[in-house]
Amino acid sequence: MAVRPPTTEPHVERPGPAEFRDPVVRREIAKAAVWLGMALAIVGIVVLAQPLLLIVGGAIFAVFLDGGARLLGRFLPIPRAWRLVLVLLLGFGFIGWLFWFAGTTIAAQAEALRAVVTAQFTQLMAFAGSIGLVPPAEMSSNLGSQLLGGVGRLTSAVGSAIGAFTSAIAMIVIGIFLASEPRIYDRGIAWMLPLRLRAGFYRVAEHVGFTLRRLLFGRLVGMVFEGVFTWTMLSLGGVPMAALLGLVTGVLAFIPNIGAITSGVLMVAVGFSAGPHEGLYAIFVYFFVQNIDGYLVVPYIARRTVDLAPAVVLAMQLLMGALFGILGILFADPILATLKVVLVDASHRQAEGEEDPPEVVAD
Repeated sequence: MAVRPPTTEPHVERPGPAEFRDPVVRREIAKAAVWLGMALAIVGIVVLAQPLLLIVGGAIFAVFLDGGARLLGRFLPIPRAWRLVLVLLLGFGFIGWLFWFAGTTIAAQAEALRAVVTAQFTQLMAFAGSIGLVPPAEMSSNLGSQLLGGVGRLTSAVGSAIGAFTSAIAMIVIGIFLASEPRIYDRGIAWMLPLRLRAGFYRVAEHVGFTLRRLLFGRLVGMVFEGVFTWTMLSLGGVPMAALLGLVTGVLAFIPNIGAITSGVLMVAVGFSAGPHEGLYAIFVYFFVQNIDGYLVVPYIARRTVDLAPAVVLAMQLLMGALFGILGILFADPILATLKVVLVDASHRQAEGEEDPPEVVAD
């Protein structure tokens, strides 16, 4: 039996996991880094939700200030810094006048409103219990406590007066800094991007700012319209707490869909507390105001701003509310508008980069 001679060929070493010069290892490391970065980004957003939303709120406040300064620039040929100061003085002056002129009345009405809503809820649950829709009265009271407790947990992030005041001050300060010199912050963000992406970033930032100014101006017009019109019509109909209901309706008009439903429930509850005629009149006022705002005011403003489908806005509000609480609901609309502008701009750039298909000439 012949014996095979030992091989003299040298052993070929293959690259291992620690050999970063190999293209395959580099590609796998890049894939792992992308997935790890996405996971860390998601965890960071969840953990730092409240500070991030405060920054978003400051940016939205900066858009308000920038829009006011641009509007004043059409009539007052003064430097931008003075126009920003004038906008701040007018805004905070109006808020101070509102609290000084109607603070005592609104505070007294707010306590009465809480009592009215509690009483109406108790009567509604008692009626539902009498026809077998809900458990008996003692279970209904527990159900009401559970619902109120759920609302309290939803707003726990900004529930305390100190927390709400601190959050508002933080957003105001961030907004003032951003609105005073927006170009500095734009250049700072662009500096962290590659050179080939900076022109696109400036273009998208300008488009987002333009869209948000129009969107927030439309929200402001809708808030004023709904608040004043609701106050006037409820006063003419003899519904109690018309001033407070008008103020609540105007403030909640900033939140599409959810704000209108909440203000309508409060309005109808107060109306029926005064009597059946006032309750029916409150229902009429609610639908009348919402129809005028929905079919006349909002469509007119929507032609000059971003077009957002109501179902998409409501879904975004529910998602943001479940993830981030009341601040998420407040800022869902501007965030959704920003995302739409970015995606539309990206799709346009991609369409412009594609070559036109060759024309087919018929014989």
